[in-house]
Amino acid sequence: MTHREIMEALSGLLLAMFVAMLSSTVVTNALPAIVTDLGGSQTGYTWVVVATLLTMTATTPLWGKLADLFSKKLLVQTALVVYSLGSLVAAFAPNMAVLIGARAFQGLGVGGLTALVQVVIATMVSPRERGRYSGYIGAVFALATVSGPLIGGLIVDSPLGWRGCFFVGLPIAALAFVVLQRTLHLPVVKRQVTIDYLGATLIMGGVSILLVWVSLAGQQFEWVSGTTALMVTAGILVIAASVYVEARVAKDPIIPLRLFRDRTTALATGASVMVGVAMFGATVYLSQYFQLARGMSPTEAGLMSIAMVGGLLVSSIVTGRIISNTGLWKRWLVGGMVLVIVGLALLGQIDEKTDLAVVGAYMVLVGLGLGATMQNLVLSVQNNTRIEDMGAASSVVAFFRSMGGSIGVSALGAVLATQVSTSVRDGLKTMGITPDAHASHSIPDLDSLPAPIRALYEASFGDAVGHLFLVSVPFAVAALVCVLFIKEVPLRTTNYDPAAAAATEEPAAR
Repeated sequence: MTHREIMEALSGLLLAMFVAMLSSTVVTNALPAIVTDLGGSQTGYTWVVVATLLTMTATTPLWGKLADLFSKKLLVQTALVVYSLGSLVAAFAPNMAVLIGARAFQGLGVGGLTALVQVVIATMVSPRERGRYSGYIGAVFALATVSGPLIGGLIVDSPLGWRGCFFVGLPIAALAFVVLQRTLHLPVVKRQVTIDYLGATLIMGGVSILLVWVSLAGQQFEWVSGTTALMVTAGILVIAASVYVEARVAKDPIIPLRLFRDRTTALATGASVMVGVAMFGATVYLSQYFQLARGMSPTEAGLMSIAMVGGLLVSSIVTGRIISNTGLWKRWLVGGMVLVIVGLALLGQIDEKTDLAVVGAYMVLVGLGLGATMQNLVLSVQNNTRIEDMGAASSVVAFFRSMGGSIGVSALGAVLATQVSTSVRDGLKTMGITPDAHASHSIPDLDSLPAPIRALYEASFGDAVGHLFLVSVPFAVAALVCVLFIKEVPLRTTNYDPAAAAATEEPAAR
């Protein structure tokens, strides 16, 4: 494909990627209003996010495998339709249960868009040039991340209310569908593969059991209890069964374990899990910090997100350009992870009284680090992967990053809920007020609370969100360790040459 043809097709792919990212970010600042309106709890807040992440995570490898079987264009368009249907149901959800179910269905489409856009770009351009185009992906990610909260905040504060947040992506999805139909023309290269439905089901089941346990423990039952033992044992056994199926039973496993024989793939995957925990787990609760600890409106909270996303935007574009020009990428991964660690550690010091300019500066550091890290981890794996495994390898990295995000959001949400409820309960007792069990776990409407109780909630959320960033630091450190041990292989300048791919892969494996 010529550069012009690539850019025309890329426009449709970037619109699809924008829709996928927008699905998460547009509701970020709407979540407190959504949960309050539908009578939900902190657990419900967490699961509105986790439901999408979970189905996105579970289906990402499946979409990648389908990309090796069927038309990639048709698959991207199918994912757009699935996303749109989920958005419509979510927009009319009468209660938290329906909303969470709709978000889970929406995640099926988001998983397809997340995996397939990377696969299609890998199909069109060589690894050396891919850094340049990965910069565009990073820019779109940044744009969706910054505009999503702003758009969501404005919609929530408008007569449309929070339900309008689920309509906003539909015109963009329709436009992406049309653009791809007109501009994306790829040969359908099929190979004999079978879909590993059993492996996919077991992976999703095992991860789901553990996530449900993490989000409910400490609230519905004790951390150390018979229920905990039962759920943890069941989750581990199901995951162990999925590993056995992938290794011994499946003819064409959904996650080919042989990919992990390559050191770069194994280490980049491990780093992706840790980045997912740190990124999704900590940053998804920033909107609660700004709205519930600082008393901001959804629109104001959206404006505050510009700090982190501005750093991510600049970093992703600049590093993508430099990597394409030099073919060298590891130094940017290392530097990016160092910035993420420093930024998270500094954000761990914030509370409800921290100067907002200082909070913004810390967020910039995290954004600069993430921009240099996320897309380049995928690039490092694609550079060491044979073309017949490109779909599976690209989706595996996205899968584990999403899984880390699901674990992070769920686990840190449980930590936040427990700490806030304990702090509120103790504070109310000090005031001589008998605490209500449900009220201590609910998302409050600050404007309706008396001044002393409002101050108590603000202090509780401010301290708790700061602690989430501290909890995230060890995961970021683990990601840095993985990156340090990755062996740098200069980016290839050719694409789809099995002999060249094998020659690149074998020295890297040694």
